[in-house]
Amino acid sequence: MAYIFEGQPGPAIAVPPGAADTHMHIYEPGHAMAPDATIPPLDDARVDDYRILQTRLGLQRVVVVQPSTYGKDNACTMEAVAAMGENARAVVVVDGLASDDELAALTKAGARGIRFHMLPGGALSWQVAPELSARAAEHGWHAQLQLDGRDLPGRLNDIACITGDLVIDHVGRFFEPVRPDHPGFKALLGLVAKGAWVKLSAPYLTEEDGAPSFAAVGALVKMLVAEAPERMLWASNWPHPGVDPRPDDAQMLDTLGTWIGDEAIIKRILVDNPAQLYGF
Repeated sequence: MAYIFEGQPGPAIAVPPGAADTHMHIYEPGHAMAPDATIPPLDDARVDDYRILQTRLGLQRVVVVQPSTYGKDNACTMEAVAAMGENARAVVVVDGLASDDELAALTKAGARGIRFHMLPGGALSWQVAPELSARAAEHGWHAQLQLDGRDLPGRLNDIACITGDLVIDHVGRFFEPVRPDHPGFKALLGLVAKGAWVKLSAPYLTEEDGAPSFAAVGALVKMLVAEAPERMLWASNWPHPGVDPRPDDAQMLDTLGTWIGDEAIIKRILVDNPAQLYGF
């Protein structure tokens, strides 16, 4: 578990009480990899491993996101939420076969969103997003979307058919650094102006050599925060599936402080916004 940096210093920024990690994954033994998944399960990303990290970062709340590894089988994710208790929520993957009773049971157990992972290995397609997001919204869930941000301009019509609150992963998840005048980022900023939420997370997925400041991604973050600080979220993306070497999560939290110097806005992003969206 060396990548967890057990015993190493936590983040330099002051982490306020009630801070939330809004996007991470759990992998436990005994859960099968989905046939179409592209990322295998990790053997060092269990609930007990995350608790070490959570303590080190000074976080109290967490959102367990269904990894593409397990497809539509949410058992591992929901078991993790049950183990972590009232300060845990989930974003799950369900298809049209899920009954309303099943959705209600997931809601009672902590599910607050449906995940649309529109990258290789994802379990749901654009075609089913309108129907499934509408059903999810009936249970108070939001729709969480991940795609290559460069594709956003061509997907705006599809996104317009998604019902309910929209949460976009990883500052748009651009597969290469883009400038603020890039059509993909303009599309993202437009979605935020219309009410979308954004997770300010995983800048290393876009800017491989930018640590610790990730200036290119940071320029985008500053514009997003200026547009809608009340709909920005932070997430670790632990255990960073598919990334080697894995980043230091304390450094990732400090990067947020590098981008945003206002403690009140940092508190809003870490505490108030997730409390509103996930019902903490």
